[in-house]
Amino acid sequence: MSNAFEHWPTPPPRGWTADDLDHLPTEGPKGEPGFFEHVELLDGALVFMAPQQRSHQRSVQAFTELLDSRAPGHLVAVHRMDVKLGERTRPCPDVMVIDAEAAADMNRTYYEAREVHLAIEIVSPESVERDRKLKPPRYAEAGIPHFWRVEENDGRPVVYVYERDPATGAYTPTGIHHGHLAVQVPFPVEVDLDQLVK
Repeated sequence: MSNAFEHWPTPPPRGWTADDLDHLPTEGPKGEPGFFEHVELLDGALVFMAPQQRSHQRSVQAFTELLDSRAPGHLVAVHRMDVKLGERTRPCPDVMVIDAEAAADMNRTYYEAREVHLAIEIVSPESVERDRKLKPPRYAEAGIPHFWRVEENDGRPVVYVYERDPATGAYTPTGIHHGHLAVQVPFPVEVDLDQLVK
């Protein structure tokens, strides 16, 4: 198989695929270090994510630690790992709750949608459209049963919680949580949001 990136900066004739992300060069086309470090694939298009702000990083860490501490033994919370939703879609949710068996394989670069129980996107200024409109329908179509979107309102986190309706295959909103988050699925979680991220 030819290297898809020999055509850079134009897409290869067959288009970008999820597997191409495992063969990213270590440098950019002009030798830029870390050029491909934060790349997602959405509907065959490479999406370069902006550098992460410290507040975003702290939120990712806080939600990962919270969920990992509450998860039953067969589940694990991970952050900044890809999920392969199809041949041409491989996003990188900020946080996921996945099967512990899948998490135990340290050579994995992505997880399959069937291994993911919850995907979380923590919205940043550059990711608003992707996190609100593009990614949630893709996660739902792939069968991921739960999705949370975390936004900021006056410096405080707000968690929008969604559950996949098996009849329609789409997410249904089940709650908007200000200050206090309490849910029963995918497992019981209760936390003071204002104290979670400081």
